[in-house]
Amino acid sequence: MIKDTRLILALDVTDRQQALRIAQNVKGHVDAIKIGYPLVLATGKDIIAEIADMISVIADFKVADIPNTNRLICEQVFRAGADAVIVHGFTGSDSLRTCVEVAEEHGGEVYVVIEMSHPGALDFMQRVAEDMAQMAANAKVSGVIAPATRPERVKKIRSIIGDDIAIISPGVGVQGGSAADAIRAGADWVIVGRSIYKADDPRQAAINIEKEIKDALK
Repeated sequence: MIKDTRLILALDVTDRQQALRIAQNVKGHVDAIKIGYPLVLATGKDIIAEIADMISVIADFKVADIPNTNRLICEQVFRAGADAVIVHGFTGSDSLRTCVEVAEEHGGEVYVVIEMSHPGALDFMQRVAEDMAQMAANAKVSGVIAPATRPERVKKIRSIIGDDIAIISPGVGVQGGSAADAIRAGADWVIVGRSIYKADDPRQAAINIEKEIKDALK
């Protein structure tokens, strides 16, 4: 992804026209739009290509299966027009390696979930997060997911993966994470959902967060 705004919109709506309207509205103020199961299941996978015509699309399918199934899923994701796919790391190095191979075949990117932003991530994920971060670095993925709600974890994961792998951080806004804190901790992008797409003026909401990020970089 091009690092212009350092902002990614999580577009977790389920109405096609609303999704396209918001995508058009925020164009130029986000670097990518993250699309997950809610929108694709509600509207069909063609929505990926429709939005990708406007803005880079990250398919947030959190792929987590055996290597062959991961391959089949990732192939469909990239053929549908996505620029990147989000996958889980807990299924192991062979499953992750397959996703990376498919991405390379299609000129796409893979982002690995290392630690999620909700409180429940502390139950199990954090115990193995650092091992998954090292595995992701070894697999030479494009980036990893680390929580903006816990910027100290962003900093720790950055220390493991080095500077050549990107970090994108969800949890800014409604979940309580700070865009500025995540960026200062080492995130390359922050992911924001409801604070933008539920705003009366999504474009202005994106602009406000974009400014917060730019101020944090000064």
